[in-house]
Amino acid sequence: MASLMASMSKTGFAIFLSDHLALISLIALAVAVILTIWKDTNVGTMALGFALVVGYYFGGYQVKEMISKGFPADLFLTLAGAGYLFGVAQVNGTLDKITKYAVKSVRGNAAILPIVLFFLAFALASIGPGHIAVAALLAVPVMALAEEVGIPPILMALLVGNGAQAGAMSPIAPTGLIANKILAGMGVKGWDFTLWMNMLVTHIFVAIIAYVLYGGLKLLKQKDAGQRASLSNIIVEPFNKAQIQTMIGVVALIIGVLGFKMDVGLGGFLIGSILVLLKAGDEKAALKVVPWGTIVMVCGVSVLVSLLNKYGGTKMFADLMGQFSTPFTATLVVGFFAALLSAYASTSGVILPFFLPAAPALLAAVGAPPTDLLPLVSTLIVAGHLTDLSPLSTTGAVFIAQAGPKTDKKKLFTQMMVWGLSMSVVGAVISWFFFTVLRLP
Repeated sequence: MASLMASMSKTGFAIFLSDHLALISLIALAVAVILTIWKDTNVGTMALGFALVVGYYFGGYQVKEMISKGFPADLFLTLAGAGYLFGVAQVNGTLDKITKYAVKSVRGNAAILPIVLFFLAFALASIGPGHIAVAALLAVPVMALAEEVGIPPILMALLVGNGAQAGAMSPIAPTGLIANKILAGMGVKGWDFTLWMNMLVTHIFVAIIAYVLYGGLKLLKQKDAGQRASLSNIIVEPFNKAQIQTMIGVVALIIGVLGFKMDVGLGGFLIGSILVLLKAGDEKAALKVVPWGTIVMVCGVSVLVSLLNKYGGTKMFADLMGQFSTPFTATLVVGFFAALLSAYASTSGVILPFFLPAAPALLAAVGAPPTDLLPLVSTLIVAGHLTDLSPLSTTGAVFIAQAGPKTDKKKLFTQMMVWGLSMSVVGAVISWFFFTVLRLP
């Protein structure tokens, strides 16, 4: 009798689990995000562990099948290959030298330096390293320059940070690759350029606001000879042979991807390996700067999100959001929640893998037509990134960490926190107005 009751108890528990896997999978993702924010760990590793529990132990899903259907192997290779090539470009000084030439080009005019650096950050992020790598690369020199020539640190951080994020959706940048791979899996193709330009337009708009609010107009009225001397006297050595070879390699990748449909990841490994053979880069050093943490984060969350899709957790979330939205306000509401979460969690690692696959279900839940998918996707991407200059996100944190010794870091932290959190509202409103009201592009 006791064994029979135990068997029935186990059977009942199994039935309970199978009936509630949608909710369990959704809770698992939420707990993974909360724990990694609280303990500052990689959400990808936590997501993979939870996927084992939810998929295998609760759902009876075989691990091999879970990995084969949920682990984005092509995305892993894409991010690793692109990271390897641009790791070579970073360690041999190519990216740093391009930055120095850009600073020298302003001919001592401190007022236009943040503007030039905005577009430099956009260009560098767009050609492949991605916005986080570019922000980390530029943070050291630009924050030192801000202090030296009298540019408000908050102004420099916001202009350069937003410039880097403006290039995040380039078809060959890590975040662009992630988003486009997810969309391709949803059957959506051909939006690469549109999403990239949407990021640029909205970040230019936000950068103008930052320039006006934090002293840019005041700089235009100043004529400080000391500032001009500091900027004009920067000495930059010519590009060496290795750096020229690296730039040729990057151009070759861009042409190959855009003109000949070359695979970004495998192309990155090919060109990076050639540069190493030519002694244009240090392979061991390049591999160390590949963003392995980001790769694990994105791929790990993708596995757990695949379980949400399998068990209905994505639809459950979409139905919940649908209760707060109408077809006209869906982008506004969802953009706000995505942006607010992004202020604490990774946009590429959490927001895109979770929210993008949920977008069609969100539209269906509020009764919006399929033609609203592009505005919603644009809003999720743009609003999610605009909050990333919060000091709780990586992009914002690197600028505070690299602020000069004369900078009041507590004040800078507060300013960036206010800016980042305000962007959860401002970013959602801007995205809603641009993409839903004005129907850009």
